[in-house]
Amino acid sequence: MEKPGPVDEYISSFPKEVQDVLEKVRTTIKREAPEAVEGISYGMLSYQTYKKPLVYFAIHKNHIGFYATPSGHLEFKVELSAYKQGKGSVRFPLDKPIPLDLIARMVNFRIKENNEKYGRS
Repeated sequence: MEKPGPVDEYISSFPKEVQDVLEKVRTTIKREAPEAVEGISYGMLSYQTYKKPLVYFAIHKNHIGFYATPSGHLEFKVELSAYKQGKGSVRFPLDKPIPLDLIARMVNFRIKENNEKYGRS
């Protein structure tokens, strides 16, 4: 039997209801970016293509922090305006539905950016 990796350990360290939310975000990212390398970086779940950042996310007390680099947030600034933000970050409150469709579109935008910059277009 395979030992759980660091991402599984990170997720399993939270209460069940938080685990469920984290797994939904994780599944969305992995569905959109199956080639991305999953890991832990800066204490967050991280996804990379071409050994370059794609997106990150982490749980906080009352929200999920989602980080799609400044360009990813700039591209979706209108849709993200309903949420508290920082440069390259957005807070999705845990007491509201997580916008998985928006996350999927942000991941796809970042895949396209990384492909154009580092690999295939």
